[in-house]
Amino acid sequence: MPIKVLFNKLVAFNPSEIPLEKQEKLEDYQWPLENLKGNEMNLKSSEGKVVLINLWATWCPPCVAEMPALQNLYDAYGDRVDFYFVSAENPNKLRKFMDKKGYDLPVYLYEYKAPDLLESSSLPTTFILSKRGNIVVNKTGSARWDSDKVKELLDALLAE
Repeated sequence: MPIKVLFNKLVAFNPSEIPLEKQEKLEDYQWPLENLKGNEMNLKSSEGKVVLINLWATWCPPCVAEMPALQNLYDAYGDRVDFYFVSAENPNKLRKFMDKKGYDLPVYLYEYKAPDLLESSSLPTTFILSKRGNIVVNKTGSARWDSDKVKELLDALLAE
């Protein structure tokens, strides 16, 4: 696993923004989730906001590889962007992973199907949504989430 994680860090690139004419709009934000403390919430509460959703697992080397960059991005934008780190794993396993790595990312569990446009059979998959609900980024595989390019994109989306 450590070698796979290192390899994924080395080959991670900046995620690409989807051209405006090809962006799909999330119409249905209805997605019940539960945080690691057992509190229920719903993606619907983020409608009209800039959102980053990361589908991940602790056993996934590309997921683990991009976590430090995602933590950096969360540290910089967590008060202005709604972040969701969504996994189907056992909550105890997720808590142990987060504690061991020192991450304080908002991790959620899902038992219900994600909205169709947010479905993915690959991990990690990360979506960035504009305030209007447009899927601006749909990235499968690890990426450099704390790059200047991503920060410029988030700044532009927040300014809309």
